[in-house]
Amino acid sequence: MKKVIVVIGAGSIGQAIVRRVGAGKHILLADLHQENNDAAAKVLSEAGFELSTTIVDVSSRESVHALVETATAIGSVTGLIHAAGVSPSQASPATILKVDLYGTALVLEEFGNVIESGGSGVVIASQSGHRLPSLPSEQDRALAITPTEELLSLPFLQLDQVKDSLHAYQLSKRGNSLRVKAEAVRWGKRGARINTISPGIIITPLAKEELAGPRGDGYRRMLAISPAGRAGTPDEVGTVGALLMGADGAFITGSDFLMDGGVTSAYWYGELTPKPE
Repeated sequence: MKKVIVVIGAGSIGQAIVRRVGAGKHILLADLHQENNDAAAKVLSEAGFELSTTIVDVSSRESVHALVETATAIGSVTGLIHAAGVSPSQASPATILKVDLYGTALVLEEFGNVIESGGSGVVIASQSGHRLPSLPSEQDRALAITPTEELLSLPFLQLDQVKDSLHAYQLSKRGNSLRVKAEAVRWGKRGARINTISPGIIITPLAKEELAGPRGDGYRRMLAISPAGRAGTPDEVGTVGALLMGADGAFITGSDFLMDGGVTSAYWYGELTPKPE
């Protein structure tokens, strides 16, 4: 039986990780847009990888369940790379919460039901989740373990409480890392592992769009002041992803890896620290 790695979100980061862990396995690329699948499939197939593509809407349980069925029809699911999402510049608070928070919880739930023993997964979160002030412990716990279909009904996630798209994104990405921490317990009962990576600004087409958008000046200042003094590359995220999904990461599960060139450090303890109002 074939071993299958599912990549949700056919962008640069998902590709960078699967290039390091996908040799000899069947890669199932799943994206909301077929043109993204086609572009990634061309690059990967020309590099010698075996793959197929399908469409998925992570905000739809029916769609995510269909993806699981497509994957398991090909073979045994031994890997999951969840890199789909929308950014604060792309969507409303409601859409961000539905795609980035609910969608990730849905993917973790559905694939946690079929992941093979010895399998592993990586969820791409964000440095933004680390710039949200500490939440009350009951809110942390709610983000981690509230049943998926009840998640968007939590009082503190209602649109009269969520200030704007950036706030929705920060809550969603904080929720991703907390959800993975909790899901690691369930995945562990199947002999599988799951972790998050929280990248900073990584140069992808989406990041270039962000840098050209209304928050561009702030992002450039953020990079200039950060300890690393630059943005990251998809290959750097791919290296961490390969560690987490491979044999060298066998003792790592339920963890979140912040890799942002020190931007979060500068935000909390350096020159990026917000000035008191």
